[in-house]
Amino acid sequence: MKKIVFLLIAGLSFSVSHSQEVSDAVRYAQDNLTGTARFRAMGGAFGAVGGDLSSLSVNPAGSAIFANNQTGITLSNQSIKNNSNYFGTNTSDDKNSFLLNQAGGVFVFHDRNPNSNWKKIAIGATYENTNNFDNNTVSVGTNPVNSIDQYFLAYANGDPLKNNGVRLGDIKNISYTNKTYKQQQAFFGAEGYVINPVTSDNNNTKYTTNVPTGGNYYQENEVYETGYNSKVSFNIATSYKDRLYLGANLNVHVTDYRRTSTFYEDNDKPLVAGETISSLRFNNDQYTYGNGFSFQLGAIAKVTESFRLGLAYESNTWYELYDEISQSLYTTRQAAGGQPIDKAVNPNVVNVYDPYTLQTPGKTTFSAAYVFGKSGLISVDYAIKDYGNTKYKPTSDEGFKGLNNQISDELTSTGELRVGAEYKIKQLSLRGGYRFEGSPYRDGTTIGDLTSYSGGLGYNFGTTKVDLAYSYFERKSNQGFFAQGLTNGANISSKLNNVSLTLLFEL
Repeated sequence: MKKIVFLLIAGLSFSVSHSQEVSDAVRYAQDNLTGTARFRAMGGAFGAVGGDLSSLSVNPAGSAIFANNQTGITLSNQSIKNNSNYFGTNTSDDKNSFLLNQAGGVFVFHDRNPNSNWKKIAIGATYENTNNFDNNTVSVGTNPVNSIDQYFLAYANGDPLKNNGVRLGDIKNISYTNKTYKQQQAFFGAEGYVINPVTSDNNNTKYTTNVPTGGNYYQENEVYETGYNSKVSFNIATSYKDRLYLGANLNVHVTDYRRTSTFYEDNDKPLVAGETISSLRFNNDQYTYGNGFSFQLGAIAKVTESFRLGLAYESNTWYELYDEISQSLYTTRQAAGGQPIDKAVNPNVVNVYDPYTLQTPGKTTFSAAYVFGKSGLISVDYAIKDYGNTKYKPTSDEGFKGLNNQISDELTSTGELRVGAEYKIKQLSLRGGYRFEGSPYRDGTTIGDLTSYSGGLGYNFGTTKVDLAYSYFERKSNQGFFAQGLTNGANISSKLNNVSLTLLFEL
């Protein structure tokens, strides 16, 4: 990643070479179950059903199922609780958010010509919050082995086989805004006295730790996230003899993600003659934003009046993303018989990086549904998505080559099963759903499998419909606090509760 000329204005700098991670790619490749209350209540199993505003997000042919024009809006309240276990210490935190979940409309144009086999054309536009990033995670515990010093040493010493450690002269003599990301991390460690150069020679590339050895480091890791992924879809679909439905979407994606993390560590090791680190706090703020593009193709076939099959393909999403990073480090060091010495390393700089492209994987969905006349239906969707095909671009970039290889090694293809059912009693509809999504990681633990249950009801007032849904999911994960050096992570059990309300109008 080539360095560009930077501009420093009121603490804002422009540079490149931020260290993207596999977890960043997974974040933008995953979608949560969102949409209308009916869609959520039935587990999102609408690939062969259609006739719902959110069914377009699974199979764009679904808009041709509509008999009349329809518009709607959905509001949701989401609550997520994370239970953390870090080396035997349990902590928990939660986050509640209220959001506009979905809005849109479909307009149906019937062909009144009795000799035409193409019975209608449907045109639609929808907005969906495909992933709500609002989340708080706090992990606390005593690490028996590893300290945060390993993070700074990993950057400063580099790969011993390649002898590509950071030169002491680059730490001392290059301004912070002109340093690469790797040099900046070594700078924090050296300036905060967490690590020491082996020699004072400017060509030195070897560093040792000032953190006492022996393990049992008390650590706290707090992560606060906000933001969203959203998708605006422009849809067109048609019906052939009311037996075959074909559709296509053009999708515009927008992402806006903020992550604030603070890592604290201290130890109660006996003081020695030389100064050693007794406590530190390392703060990281990340802001990622950008937009992307994808398309979808889909078909629904009425095999019989009751039995339907669906097939849909969603292309890769091509994102252009921008990263902004700011960091600070505060340390306390002390020697036997001496007073504590506090050190603040805060450049007050926001690193703004060159835009880059992230290609997230496509998805193929197979669907089947059985409709019991006007009494209800049962529907099943199965989607396949290969997270290993996620790529940072340009792929010729040396920094991205290694990361893309890591993605290919760590991520895998997953299956997602959705099952939904609906039963109607006059104007009242009762609904239920189930969803299972496999882990995108080969190890199955970095992010584990997802299991979700849902239910809801709706009432048809004629030209107005009101739907209510409740959904619950749980997922376990264990992601390292840092991608290098200190890669220990807490076992996180996440449980999400969502209540959605949809108001629909037939025009």
